[in-house]
Amino acid sequence: MAARCPDCDRTLVSVEVPPALREFAPEDAAVVGSCPRCLRTVALGDADVDADADVNADTDPAPEIHHDAADLPDAIPDGDGSVAVVLLLGLLDALATNRAAIQALVDHAERGGADVFLTLDRLAADSDVDPHADLGRRRQQLESLLGY
Repeated sequence: MAARCPDCDRTLVSVEVPPALREFAPEDAAVVGSCPRCLRTVALGDADVDADADVNADTDPAPEIHHDAADLPDAIPDGDGSVAVVLLLGLLDALATNRAAIQALVDHAERGGADVFLTLDRLAADSDVDPHADLGRRRQQLESLLGY
């Protein structure tokens, strides 16, 4: 049975978290669930992960997210920066508290080729997304906080 978002009851998308990013994941999880509607992230236990999924985050240095029809919004980038973006989205409701983690995730995402601010703009304009934080406002605050 697929895990559901505790806030909006949507089916969560399983995302492998590479070892380098686990300290920023909920509960330092190797696999998180990302909600395609509210963009929250939650730690997934073994019972929540699809048994057919090839989850090997301990040995895969850069897991990527690949989109399909039931996946995350198209604005979430593919590639090396994608997991950092997903984790970042889950932290946006507490910028000041999560400042160091957010800075590290933005840096990681950008090194991986993701444009974090463009992603936030696209998600804010996506009518299928009802984010847990005001993305337009958070984008401005994030720019100020990070000195962009």
